[in-house]
Amino acid sequence: MGDIEQKNSYFEGQILIAMPTMSDPRFQKSVILLCAHTSDGAMGIVLNKNIDIISFRELLGQLDLTPNSKGQKTSIHFGGPVETERGFVLHSTDLMHDSTMMIGDGIALTATVDMLKTMAVGEGPNSSFLALGYSGWGPGQLEDEIQDNGWLIVDADPDLVFGEKLDLKWTKAIQKLGIDPNFLSSEVGHA
Repeated sequence: MGDIEQKNSYFEGQILIAMPTMSDPRFQKSVILLCAHTSDGAMGIVLNKNIDIISFRELLGQLDLTPNSKGQKTSIHFGGPVETERGFVLHSTDLMHDSTMMIGDGIALTATVDMLKTMAVGEGPNSSFLALGYSGWGPGQLEDEIQDNGWLIVDADPDLVFGEKLDLKWTKAIQKLGIDPNFLSSEVGHA
């Protein structure tokens, strides 16, 4: 298999939508942006779950960063169960740092405190999504879960990534595939 064919079997920059049959409670009705996907595994950020235990201002205080009056107000989200003390900022590409990684069309990821510093003083990107932790899969694990009908895949778009109505993201992602979510069964089985 050539390099081009092999690359096409990965879903980096795509969105995973948990099927109603998802057995892991951490991922039920999850919408996840896949930030990296190679033969070594996959890494993504959950897009539709808040964390209510800490505010952005409190997080900045823990990092010894002082926001000014122009500082961006943002919610902190649950990015996944791995490294939950580590922050990840998904953001629009109007602001890039040396450590920024392009994810898809108009979407980037920065996992350094530099992005939080710019957000604290109101100079951050036009659109951003701050998450603590990430979702990870070992080699072949995600492919097996997709094969077992655990996930659907849809193209990423800024509204799904940066939209503020978290409770609607799962339904919007399913509808983007042309599927009525009411017709999805929570029963496990194969045709």
